[in-house]
Amino acid sequence: MRGNDAPIAVFDSGVGGISVLRELIRQMPHENFYYYGDSRNAPYGPRPTEEACELTMRCAKHLFEQGCKAMVVACNTATAAAIGPLRETYPDKPIIGIEPALKPAVEAKEHAGVLVMATAMTLREEKFHRLMEFYADRAQIYRLPAPGIVEFVERGVTEGPELDRYLRGIFEIYQNRQIDSIVLGCTHFPFVRAAIVRDFGHPVGIFDGAPGTARETHRRLEEEGLLNLSDVPGVVSLHNSADTPHMLEISRRLLTI
Repeated sequence: MRGNDAPIAVFDSGVGGISVLRELIRQMPHENFYYYGDSRNAPYGPRPTEEACELTMRCAKHLFEQGCKAMVVACNTATAAAIGPLRETYPDKPIIGIEPALKPAVEAKEHAGVLVMATAMTLREEKFHRLMEFYADRAQIYRLPAPGIVEFVERGVTEGPELDRYLRGIFEIYQNRQIDSIVLGCTHFPFVRAAIVRDFGHPVGIFDGAPGTARETHRRLEEEGLLNLSDVPGVVSLHNSADTPHMLEISRRLLTI
């Protein structure tokens, strides 16, 4: 495929970006998508920023060699580490990143208590700190690193007693604080949304960055004249650096749940 028919690359450090892929398909059903998860090197979150950037750049090179017309970095960690270098290296390609959906969470309620769950790298990056500072006078914002969720989802575990124990453990210190919203700041986390809501212990709003990322992707493609105007449903291909039948089966299952 070439030109407007070429696929949109969707990249994540593992299978988490499939949560963004689902939203992209929903908003742009006629586009073709090439999903690539780097599960062999997952998780990126505990790695130094430079290493996460290098891994992301290597995967981007592979994706553009496949003829992809644009790239969605469907990984908060990879976005924080590499979005600048990616855009400098590929100035003629639309490259869309993702960031925690802090704005809608803050705006959902006046003086809200907002818990941001993400990887350690996302939470320590300067871009996120600037975002927190911007909203600091409008909400009480708490940061919660939750790397264990990535490991559960990479194993295909989205429910069960082991996951519940993990979530209740990390939520325990927030039970006596006013938390109105939880931001899912890692693309793996929407797959355990039901467990998060259940195990947090009281009702909260849940926000993630996938819908906004899909809207921005549509806007950028339209701006560049790259939208696929076909009325035929697009083709989705799933690929992973851990190229095993088990990993590809996990990917297919996550796409449909």
